Amino acid sequence: MRCVLLRRASLCAALLSLCIHLTAQQPPDTFRWMDFHSPRDQDTIVWVVRSLAVEKWTSIREIGVKYDAALVVTTYRATPQSLPEDDTFTVWTVSLTSHTHAPLISGVNLRLLDWQRFADNVVQDLTALYDNCRDCAPNTFFTAFYYDANSHAWASRWTRGGQGVPVWNANHPSGPDWTQVYALMAEPDGHSELFTWNHFDYGKQKPPQDYLYRYDRDPFGGLDRTVEITAKDAPAVKLRICRGQDTVEGLARGQDSPLCQQLLNPHPERHPVTTPPGNNHGHSAPPGTH
Repeated sequence: MRCVLLRRASLCAALLSLCIHLTAQQPPDTFRWMDFHSPRDQDTIVWVVRSLAVEKWTSIREIGVKYDAALVVTTYRATPQSLPEDDTFTVWTVSLTSHTHAPLISGVNLRLLDWQRFADNVVQDLTALYDNCRDCAPNTFFTAFYYDANSHAWASRWTRGGQGVPVWNANHPSGPDWTQVYALMAEPDGHSELFTWNHFDYGKQKPPQDYLYRYDRDPFGGLDRTVEITAKDAPAVKLRICRGQDTVEGLARGQDSPLCQQLLNPHPERHPVTTPPGNNHGHSAPPGTH
């Protein structure tokens, strides 16, 4: 059985496995979420349902429209007896001029967050976090959805192998001490950049290794950009990530790690020792006396 859930009021009660947070930040003027209660949106909703009729889903959770393309979130429940928390999701792009469509990402525990601008003088993208599995040690990924004017379709940023940027891995292999830190940073000029830092400490076996990256958009070509931070710039970037002063709400983690705390407080305050030494027996005598 397939269904289209009523939006807003019933959505909060229905989404147990698919956690979607629509924040207060206003979307671009050309974007609008469909209201499943509104008669004026029924034609678009019916169009999307028919376009995805051949695909594997049980519920449509969200439909957002910009120009001639819809950003659609569906969920799949294996059986009517399955628990809601076992649902999986898929985000689609659906054409509103033809019935062509394509999946963008899939997983569990989708969190739609805020609209962010990843380069100067460009429109905002809808950011999201999601996991790859539920009954496991999950990987958490970050991506952003945007309307591609060239293809008249929605797309997701920084995807490789069907997944977004890996920002957190709960499955720590045995071996080195692995620390993860990430943050979406708001820049003074109004655009945002995602930073990820993975630090591997091998103890006395060999020197530690750092993998530090920045994710944004090329300001000239507008293409997605992944930049490895060089050793020259790394100290300042690490310090900024750990401080977390310019982070976007809901898009930072690892700032409380011992690695960050050591970086922020490299010389902890040392208190004077006031206890007497263990061999003190109170038999001191002034110089020159026997």
